[in-house]
Amino acid sequence: MTHLCYYIFTGLFIIQQTIADIIHQFALIDLNEMPVLLKDSHRYINRELSLLGFQRRVLEEALNERNPLLERVRFLAIFGSNLDEFFMIRVSGIRKLIESGDSELSTDGLTPGEQLIEIRKKALTIYAEAQKCYLRKITPKLKKAGIHILDYARLKGPQKENVDKYFREVVFPVLTPLALDLGHPFPHISNLSLNLAIVIRDANGGEKFSRLKVPHTLPELVPIKCPKDWKSKNEFAPQPQYFVWLEQVIIANLGLLFPGMEIVSTHPFRILRDADIEIQEIEADDLLEAMQYSIRKRKFGSVIQVSVNESMPDNIRKVLIENLEVDSKDVYTFNGHLGLASLWQIYNNVERQDLKFPKNKPVTPKIFKRVSIPEDFFDILDKQNVLLHHPYDSFTPVVDFLNASARDPNVLAIKQTLYRIGKNSPVVESLMEAAEHGKQVAVLVELKARFDEESNIGWARMLEEIGVHVSYGFVGLKTHCKITLVVRKDGDGIRRYIHISTGNYNIVTSKIYEDLGIFTSDHDIGEDVTDLFNYLTGYSVKKDFRKLLVAPINLQQKLEAFICREIESAKRGEQAHLVFKINSITNKSIIDLLYLASQAGVKVDLLVREICCLRPGIKDLSENIRVISVVGRFLEHSRIYYFHNGGQEEIYIGSADLMTRNLSRRVEVLFPVEDPGHIQYLREEILQTYLREPLRAWVMQPDGQYKRNYLASDQELNIQEMLMTKH
Repeated sequence: MTHLCYYIFTGLFIIQQTIADIIHQFALIDLNEMPVLLKDSHRYINRELSLLGFQRRVLEEALNERNPLLERVRFLAIFGSNLDEFFMIRVSGIRKLIESGDSELSTDGLTPGEQLIEIRKKALTIYAEAQKCYLRKITPKLKKAGIHILDYARLKGPQKENVDKYFREVVFPVLTPLALDLGHPFPHISNLSLNLAIVIRDANGGEKFSRLKVPHTLPELVPIKCPKDWKSKNEFAPQPQYFVWLEQVIIANLGLLFPGMEIVSTHPFRILRDADIEIQEIEADDLLEAMQYSIRKRKFGSVIQVSVNESMPDNIRKVLIENLEVDSKDVYTFNGHLGLASLWQIYNNVERQDLKFPKNKPVTPKIFKRVSIPEDFFDILDKQNVLLHHPYDSFTPVVDFLNASARDPNVLAIKQTLYRIGKNSPVVESLMEAAEHGKQVAVLVELKARFDEESNIGWARMLEEIGVHVSYGFVGLKTHCKITLVVRKDGDGIRRYIHISTGNYNIVTSKIYEDLGIFTSDHDIGEDVTDLFNYLTGYSVKKDFRKLLVAPINLQQKLEAFICREIESAKRGEQAHLVFKINSITNKSIIDLLYLASQAGVKVDLLVREICCLRPGIKDLSENIRVISVVGRFLEHSRIYYFHNGGQEEIYIGSADLMTRNLSRRVEVLFPVEDPGHIQYLREEILQTYLREPLRAWVMQPDGQYKRNYLASDQELNIQEMLMTKH
């Protein structure tokens, strides 16, 4: 009954907020002011095609010869991983709409079926470019650099002997061929698996079909020892490295698996399954158990894509199509290895720093270097706020803050939200240590963080076992904000210390994601964060905050009000400027309001890394809007919202993008940056530098295409390298 009351209470609150949002939007946006073009669905870019466009920009980094060779391999692997996820999540979602009979149009006026057609066209094009990049650009340059990815057929005597020995001793015992006949139904094929479709002929001339999974527990690229007699004319030249694809090794030795049989033909294929977990939260008595059940179901999701080589004959394709229950349009044909994400192995295992970006050395701010005891950390935050810009600034102060909080006898409580934690987390270790020291520790672990569900479940159970208060957030909402609250005795009272970030509490991603975080002991923010945790863990229906903007409560309304404020300034003939640095923008209400801002004369600069459904630069609609995308060695992940505000500049940073899911289906937080020095850094060192359209910038055109910006000057600006140098 308690669960039921909670779900009803939360559901009513969400409905109340949705109605309030609608009323507020119509109060702010006068639809009669919009020109005809603005009412047309063509004012939006399709979300899925925009996301594919971002993957094309990632692929461009693999094609870009300005990047070191192994970094180009890394970008190709990232591209492969991204496309896998796109099909497993986005394409599977559209497929579900079609299967359910939902014919709702996308924002740009396409039916689900029409979207699939356009996705396939665009995906086939960029897949072909990626294969061409790997085969014609990357592989020859790797060979020239002494990194050889060989075909098994080209192995020489000793190399072949070593590889065949590896097959007999390591690979052979792991393999399990599965027959397909009346007594052996078509086997289940796991997601992301590479498989071999094998046709064999028995002594009587009868042909049979067998499926063999290439084991994912073994390296997909088998390393081959360098010949003993290798010598180089250059004594400083690195020793060459040799690899061969595991499936080629298996194919060459199939006779050992099928003795007495003739191997007629062998054809690799790879499948992607629907990985978009659907959780019936309202019906669940225990969200943790519901998540575990849903994760198990993910392994049996419907097949979304089948990848095959060009050489696979039609009869084998027919067997796969019928047994995997897919449409022929779900079969994608490639020339070469299936699954470019496998190239991570080359990047991770080849120790050639000369072929990689120079190592980034994150800096610890000087103010933290004199911390010797836990009390020192709090003394610093009593006097000033501290801004960190990762990965240029080290993540170590965040861990040190938690360690200090765990060990300081004056700390009474620690509260934290955890979204993507990662493995071997020093953050979680600090929380466990705090609990062991008798602190009250409360953690909200978001179980629905996609592809991190199992890891988060493991951490949640571990924290619970040691006495930490663990909750899992709201029904129907993901908790995406990144906040830590430390409550500490201060004389006869208490003082709150807060860390709020745009990025996750993940020490690994902090080295490769560009993010911002702030330490503060600001009283009002401390009060707000306390109220926020009561909202997250209890039954509080908080409707107003002192300084924080919180979704789904007031974030969208406040942002719209700030945009309208710039519109009013422009109408009075005053300077008006908006700069948003975000990952994606898809929310129609915000897009329409930005169009109105442009028409009123507001200068709008959008730094959008990934998805942008807004069309910039259209006369009488968006001619004052510019969209720039930066793709580089670090993932641009921070969210910054700048408002000129008649010269009284306001900047907010936080976890929220301008997507409908962020504004209405997630708990997100934006918080004000109030220190003048921090405002200057964000405005001048980050935003203004990006807006100068540096070397890594792509400029979006009105049709949704992007053009790369190459400066004619030799003094080309790479903002990420510049920030590394300045720190």
